[in-house]
Amino acid sequence: MKKRRRVARGIRLRRAVQIVVLLAFFGLVALARPQPGVAPSGWIQAFFLIDPLILLATWLAAHAVPLAALWALVMVAVTIVLGRVFCGWACPLGTLHDLAGRVFDKAQGKTRRRNAWSPRQRAKYYLLAGLLVMALFGGHWGTLFDPLVLLYRTTAVTLGPALQWAVEEGSTAVYQADPGIGPVRATKVTEPIYEFTRDHLFVVPGQAFVGGGLIAVFFVTILLLNGYRRRFWCRYLCPLGALLGLLAKRPFLRRATDHEACNQCELCGMRCHGAAAEESATGWRPSECMGCLNCTPVCNQGALRFEWAWPWRRQPAVQPVGLTRRAMLGSALGGLAWLGLMRATPQARGNTFHPRLIRPPGARPEREFLQRCTGCGLCMRICPTGALQPAVGEAGLEGLWTPRLVPQIGYCDYECNLCGQVCPSQAIELLSVEAKQATKIGLAAFDKTRCLPYAYGRECIVCEEHCPVPDKAIYTVEVEVVDHEGNRKVIGQPRVDPERCIGCGICENKCVFRDRPAIRVFSANETRHPDNQPILSEVDDYY
Repeated sequence: MKKRRRVARGIRLRRAVQIVVLLAFFGLVALARPQPGVAPSGWIQAFFLIDPLILLATWLAAHAVPLAALWALVMVAVTIVLGRVFCGWACPLGTLHDLAGRVFDKAQGKTRRRNAWSPRQRAKYYLLAGLLVMALFGGHWGTLFDPLVLLYRTTAVTLGPALQWAVEEGSTAVYQADPGIGPVRATKVTEPIYEFTRDHLFVVPGQAFVGGGLIAVFFVTILLLNGYRRRFWCRYLCPLGALLGLLAKRPFLRRATDHEACNQCELCGMRCHGAAAEESATGWRPSECMGCLNCTPVCNQGALRFEWAWPWRRQPAVQPVGLTRRAMLGSALGGLAWLGLMRATPQARGNTFHPRLIRPPGARPEREFLQRCTGCGLCMRICPTGALQPAVGEAGLEGLWTPRLVPQIGYCDYECNLCGQVCPSQAIELLSVEAKQATKIGLAAFDKTRCLPYAYGRECIVCEEHCPVPDKAIYTVEVEVVDHEGNRKVIGQPRVDPERCIGCGICENKCVFRDRPAIRVFSANETRHPDNQPILSEVDDYY
């Protein structure tokens, strides 16, 4: 009885750790916001630096990793000793799946069907094999589905803006209606909430992200799958769970069964989060066990316990997952074929460049950038103008959800280099502010059919006024125009100096045309691509 009470306390401890880690994760998301004159805390990268899947995939794809990413080896060591305890105790996405499973269990009733071992759980290992083969050939695409990356991106791009919309719109509605009871007004509650979130949580008023709906649909879908199988994502699809499962194949901490006491009631299997137990309850798969401890307190016979054992000792109760060489080879070939299909486009081959694929300053050349970028959304979250948005089709399928600058939404702040400071994989190199100001990420061009001085003969120097370059990349040339009545007047028509324009996008962002700006920034002339520079220097110019 005392032993069962100790295990029950262990379960309560696990749940407390899950909630604390989940809150810490969301707290670090909130911490990733620009503060004038203050460098971002290194803690905001913590979850990515301890992730062994990011470490392995980046090393395979880019053949280099940041030194700080070696912290992931700590998780490797913990997994080898204790098994997949990160999945059961600390993974924030796993905690959300656990909570969703509880909701579905109460709505549907607990059934053994949702917790029985299925050979289909091998799918995540085959998926991991394909993704790692892709990484070996330079495709970093698999980390898009890393659970930590997935949840951070979802929080930064969809959940955060949704909360911001609710707070801003709700407080505005209350402020305008000014409801209350006598002298007590509702704004006494809503206004402090609005001011706190504005000053300490949100980055840009009314922030929203392109493609956020697709990210939200994917996230909601994997949560709803808990209604079909408890922790469906963790059991069948999670690539990080698969990697940790391989590391936990022979842990030091193992489940032991007293076969004489066990009556094969299967209560332990019904409570298992990972479906790690055989239906007879005599077998146990450590690669699937998440260390949740749910199995031991429900055993009325006291037949289950966790004990220390040497990993090379063979135990009859320890069962393999049953991966086959043929399936692993097929997965590897499938990953290679999928990478080939993604690169079978002119843009992926470097034969053409998408005009609106404007990467942040410090971004490495496109192929190397894609070999490192995880699409985590950290740079998008911390961008002070909301300019960095997830790519949908601009970078091809291989560049899905990687950051790009959308000038109509925001611009690259001339004095800011935050994206390089927070990038956990160094896909965006850290440039000094001075080096960043000299880096060209694009080139502005006028649409003379819409620009006021060209198309309508009206004075306008908004783009010139906002150009942050000290010597002004936008200048005006005085020309004589004739209006509808035949009157002649002199106005200044703007021009772009390609030698000075850095493509920051503030001209496009501040243009008086809000539907389609009369000046737009394109990827041409970017420093990182020698082949995408149509503007030759005067020394190299030719006719």
